Amino acid sequence: MTVGTQMQQAIAGVQSAAATMKTFSLETQDQNAKKDFEQIAQDLENALQTLQQRQKYIEQQEPQFKQQ
Repeated sequence: MTVGTQMQQAIAGVQSAAATMKTFSLETQDQNAKKDFEQIAQDLENALQTLQQRQKYIEQQEPQFKQQ
C-alpha cells in the first residue's frame, strides 16, 4: 500500500468519525453530551485539515502519490 493510499484512507476515516460525532450531537438531548460531541467533531475537523495539508505536501514531493 502506498503512502498516498494510506493517507487517503486516514482522511476518509477521520471524515467518517467527524460525521458520526456531528450526528450524535444532533441526536442527543443531553446538553453536556451534545457539547462533548461538538468538541470532538471540531477536533477531528482540525485533524482533518492537518492531514489534508500533509497530503498536499506529499503530492508535491512525490507526484506519483497524487490521488486521481
